[in-house]
Amino acid sequence: MNVIDVLKYGHQTVMRTVESFPGHGWNTPGAVGTWSARDVLAHLTSFEWVLVDVLGQILDPTVETPALDSYLATDPVFNDDQVARRSDRSLSEVLAEYDSAHAQAMACAVKVSPETWEQEGSLPWYGAEYDLEDLITYQYYGHKREHCGQIAVFGDRFRQPAES
Repeated sequence: MNVIDVLKYGHQTVMRTVESFPGHGWNTPGAVGTWSARDVLAHLTSFEWVLVDVLGQILDPTVETPALDSYLATDPVFNDDQVARRSDRSLSEVLAEYDSAHAQAMACAVKVSPETWEQEGSLPWYGAEYDLEDLITYQYYGHKREHCGQIAVFGDRFRQPAES
């Protein structure tokens, strides 16, 4: 598997979803539960920072990992807490933060050795039988695809019906 491509395609999915969403409706609740589409993007942003920490720690076990630590310590409330932290930000600010975090994750990802991607048990908190490739595939690529699908469907309610 080419993990760098998987990360790139996940990012492209997010960017295409943002570009195709109608100009209004970003702050309307209901895209995913009570979250607006902007909130879902804020949620994906928080996960991108966790990935920066995961990859940073893989590259340097002594690096500080505040996003990962928060995720592991507050897992049941992490999502809502992170979305709430970004509630006063505009869509463009949330998107810029997401894009920045993704760029940092990619900068780390290209430094990870091929054998490290496939090393089972390297993320004990994720599961002894899983490796870094699994994390990227399920928690990042699959997660982005799922939420982008939800955003796209939600966006349909704001589009003008086609004239017959």
